[in-house]
Amino acid sequence: MKLNIAVLAGDGIGPEIVEQGMKAVKAVCHKFGHELNYQEALVGATAIDATGNPYPDETHALCMQSDAVYFGAIGSPKYDNDPSAKVRPEQGLLAMRKKLGLYANIRPVTTFPSLIHKSPLRADLVEGADFMCIRELTGGMYFGRPQGRSEDGDTAYDTCIYTREEIERIVRLSYQYAQKRRKKLTVVDKANVLATSRLWRQVTQEIEKEYPEVETEYMFVDNAAMRIIQWPKSFDVMVTENMFGDILTDEASVITGSLGMLPSASIGIHTSVFEPIHGSYPQAAGKNIANPLATILSAALMFEYAFNLMEEGALIRKAVDASMEALIVTEDIAQGGKAYNTSDVGDWIAQYIERN
Repeated sequence: MKLNIAVLAGDGIGPEIVEQGMKAVKAVCHKFGHELNYQEALVGATAIDATGNPYPDETHALCMQSDAVYFGAIGSPKYDNDPSAKVRPEQGLLAMRKKLGLYANIRPVTTFPSLIHKSPLRADLVEGADFMCIRELTGGMYFGRPQGRSEDGDTAYDTCIYTREEIERIVRLSYQYAQKRRKKLTVVDKANVLATSRLWRQVTQEIEKEYPEVETEYMFVDNAAMRIIQWPKSFDVMVTENMFGDILTDEASVITGSLGMLPSASIGIHTSVFEPIHGSYPQAAGKNIANPLATILSAALMFEYAFNLMEEGALIRKAVDASMEALIVTEDIAQGGKAYNTSDVGDWIAQYIERN
């Protein structure tokens, strides 16, 4: 099979972790006989510094002609610490989501036996937790207009907007995933306060009738935030709007014991993007200490969701599990034992894939 991939390493630790992920991708393609074509492009702070645009037209053109986008991270203290900056790296991410039609962000939340002790929650609460968060990605307050400040600068405003079409699209996708899992869907909203949430609930109740085999529950976002901590194993598939999903998925990430372990997929109209959920971690940039496992697991999602190559994705997961069992891990999960460099972990996993 011919795989055309756009590689957007981005900022901070992005280039280091994406390099390790590409080692796994190349090893899988070599082992299974796939033809790999990939091109790199700029995004985020590096793109601003080079072109003035966090998502240049050339980068967008490459993404549009690719079967998948493999993405690292964006963000830089240079811009974070300058509230007056007119152009920011994060604007590139929002532009990419909008232009590629990346309407659904999928984050699997699973636990790893060797990391149970690293979770801030009790082992009996998190052991066996396995659910999927699906976040609407192109609507809501992050994209709503008008947005801005008053002339005197003392008042700020954001607008939250959702359409029936946007809600139907992601709710149907969520039901499809629930059908393939344990047949339970939790719809998270704030329908007791927000008009947009009431539309979410109305539209979902209409669609619910089409999926009688799936149990549907509705939950206010504040209750969901508590439930993730109190009883994470009660969830199967969770779907919610953009801002709620941004917050809840980061909360859910701590269940695994390390933010560096969770991959994600952003499903789009034109193409899809695969990336770790963590940020650019600029403090570690260039030090070869960052955990590459979430990025490598994002490659597994890419093989599965973009190319429907399930065996290839499964082999990457097996290699990651094996590296953890062998304690070939970076300092964030080294448990007081030997900490390996980012590149060491990437090399070990690539070699494992070639051998198995």
